[in-house]
Formats: sequence, C-alpha cells, structure tokens
Amino acid sequence: MKYTPQTAIDKPEKDPAKKLAKSGKVVGRKTVPPGEVRIIGGLYKRSKIPVASTPGLRPTPDRVRETLFNWLGQDLTGWRCADVFAGTGVLGFEAASRGAAQVLMCEQDPVLADKLKVLQTRLKAGTVAVERGDGVSLLRRASPASLQLIFLDPPYESTAFEAALKAAAQAIASPGFVYLEAPKPWTDDELAGFGLKVHRFGKAGAVHFHLLVKETKDMPGA
Repeated sequence: MKYTPQTAIDKPEKDPAKKLAKSGKVVGRKTVPPGEVRIIGGLYKRSKIPVASTPGLRPTPDRVRETLFNWLGQDLTGWRCADVFAGTGVLGFEAASRGAAQVLMCEQDPVLADKLKVLQTRLKAGTVAVERGDGVSLLRRASPASLQLIFLDPPYESTAFEAALKAAAQAIASPGFVYLEAPKPWTDDELAGFGLKVHRFGKAGAVHFHLLVKETKDMPGA
C-alpha cells in the first residue's frame, strides 16, 4: 500500500462554517446538505449521488474525500472495504469507483438503504453489496483482519463511536486503514485502548477526519 506524506489542507479562517459552504448551504451556524454530490475519481467519476433531506445526513465534503484518497494512493484495486454508516454511500461508491474488489455498505435508515440499492443498480456497481441494518453488527460479524479499509462516519450525535472503533479494530487487516470522521479530534491516547493509532489527520470546518492504522510494536511511540 502506498503511503502519502501528510500535507496541511486547512488554513486559518474567521468563520469555519464557510468552508463547508462549497458542499452545502449554510443557514445560521448549520450546514444544509446539498441536493447532490459527485464521485470525484475512478470508473464512476462525475456520477451524481442524490442527498436526501434526512436529519443527521451529512455527506463527506469533496475536498475531504479528495484528501483521503490522496492519502490512500488513489488505486484501491483488490481491496475489501466496508462503509458501515453509509448514508449517501459516497465514500463506499468512491472506493468501488477506484477499483475495490468488494464494498459492503450498511445503512440503518430504510429509505436511505433503498436509495443505495437503486444507485448501485444504476451504476452497475457489481462489487457493491448493500445491507440494511446496524453497521457495528456488520463489523462484529466480519472475519478478523479481513478488510483493508473501513469507513466510520456515524451521525455526530451518535453514541456509537467507541463500539464502532472496537469492532473496526478486530475486522481491519494489517496493513489496513480505518477512516474516522468525527465532530472532534481523536488522539492516540484515546485510540490506544482499541489498538489503533492516527496515521493521518485533517480538519475542514467542523469536520475532523482521521486515517487510522493498527498500532504495532515496530511503530514509533508504540
């Protein structure tokens, strides 16, 4: 797997909410999701993904996705991935677009899950499988060390972060990556209990995004 040197993408700004305006309309201090987002790379590049007006639905901004897949090296050929709080599915479909061999998507909301299945059919994304249900349970059922990439993007008000990280840590291979999007930064001290460590970190407005790896004895500071 290709490791890309970390680069700073965030610049000081008086109003952080403005940074998310490119991905959605800002009303007061809240960002209203855009009506659609686009896949930014790979086989399905420029394909439109509709964004439903569902409370808590918050698609990952374009520039965050661009940075993430730069970190991952763009080409995910052969990777087995899981997007367990799928929402719009933009992260999972982005992975499939870049060659992932399998992308498991899980979404608890029945309306959103149905939209994911419709989109999977429209894109003819044969490597994508959509499941309605609890994403943490999906990770718990996964064979240990069976996935190369897991996307964790729970609703910000969710209490599932700890359970999701614990389940992801047992399902992820080494080398492999866990992408975590959260309303706050997670430190190595907080992640140590799950056996994970921050490999890359970035911030865009209210979005704190992390690329995590398993902590091993040969890692500096482990």
